[in-house]
Amino acid sequence: MDLSYFFELFVGGLTRGSIYALIALGYTMVYGIIKLINFAHGEIYMIGAFTALIIASVLSFTGMNPVLIFLIASVLAIFFSAAYGVTMEKIAYTPLRGSQRLSALISAIGMSMFLQNYVLLAQTSDFLPFPELVPDFKFLKPVEHLISSTSFLILITTAIVMVLLTYLIKFTRTGKAMRATSQDAKMAQLLGINISRIITITFIIGSSTAALGGVLISTHIGQLNFYIGFIAGIKAFVAAVLGGIGSIPGAVLGSFVLGWTESFGTGYISSDYEDVFAFLFLIIILIFRPSGILGRPENKKV
Repeated sequence: MDLSYFFELFVGGLTRGSIYALIALGYTMVYGIIKLINFAHGEIYMIGAFTALIIASVLSFTGMNPVLIFLIASVLAIFFSAAYGVTMEKIAYTPLRGSQRLSALISAIGMSMFLQNYVLLAQTSDFLPFPELVPDFKFLKPVEHLISSTSFLILITTAIVMVLLTYLIKFTRTGKAMRATSQDAKMAQLLGINISRIITITFIIGSSTAALGGVLISTHIGQLNFYIGFIAGIKAFVAAVLGGIGSIPGAVLGSFVLGWTESFGTGYISSDYEDVFAFLFLIIILIFRPSGILGRPENKKV
């Protein structure tokens, strides 16, 4: 076995998994709070990438340092996408709160299609180049054939996000309110927790991480178009279900497992079956573990 090639595939899968994790977190957090699969979440990821592209393109004319441009574009993309996420929640989901789940699900699919076509009309259906803003890290030069600067940045950023999110959920007052709402929303409301505020915060966090993922992957690949949100969103949803929908550690684990499955499958078998590997592995896991790797089966009271 070529260890160099194996490690290259391993890092590639880790990079993919990191991006899936940043998106899957939004899926699993929203589901954990309001039991909704937000199928428009992938489009927030796409909007974040386009926002960063527009801002970076404008700032490039100023002669500003590329690293500073990248930071400004990333921060503004996060804020802009978070605003989109909250607006989407208020328009498409809040009026349907308390109704059948199917109604909210159809609304989510409708929002996904609307945002796709909105960006298509505002931009173009062609792939657009994303500027190279991340410099080559000198300390990676000995292993640059195995891991690129953008891959390293993706891994480090995802790790930091995971640590901050874990701290938020476990050790802050807002995190405790989110956990209480996830366990029993009605009881949490009786105890004085503002459910609407918690849901809004959840959408802000999920939209922010998705936008960050969109910016990072566009920088890594060097191009984007209006359809990237649909593909990435479906893959991230698979990762969330694979790990156990509603479980934050499960979303992360499922994302890495999915990333490695795709990377090793395409590397050692064929790239033509990349999507097949992902969904086949999901089917196998759900046959033996219907609730996902770290998910817990729901016990219904009779």
